[in-house]
Amino acid sequence: MSNLLTVIGQPARIQILVVLGEQEACVCHLESALGMRQPSISQHLMVLRKAGLVTAQREGRNIFYRMAKPELVNILYQTAALINIDASLLSNLTQRPMPGCSCPQCNPDLDPAKTCAKSKPAHTF
Repeated sequence: MSNLLTVIGQPARIQILVVLGEQEACVCHLESALGMRQPSISQHLMVLRKAGLVTAQREGRNIFYRMAKPELVNILYQTAALINIDASLLSNLTQRPMPGCSCPQCNPDLDPAKTCAKSKPAHTF
């Protein structure tokens, strides 16, 4: 248990897991949702993948990440409630479509060659 808690113990990883708990996402969506830069997100995703908590699947030019253990999201929400964190703070991370996001899920009608272009973060934490 301590290894799992160590892996998810960073705020950025908790946020990534909350976003992925709602629906799979590509890195550019995570950039928009979390207000973080791609290299940082990629490092956190690598740790989460090595721990077996997320998986990745390529679809065209995009790589979509999803929860390997979706039940973990319930534990995150329960932990938030235990320490009196308003669940809406976590739910805000799962907004779809995300304003300013250029990912294919937020903009299904956008030309695939233009998806995941640099977009400005919608949220800053």
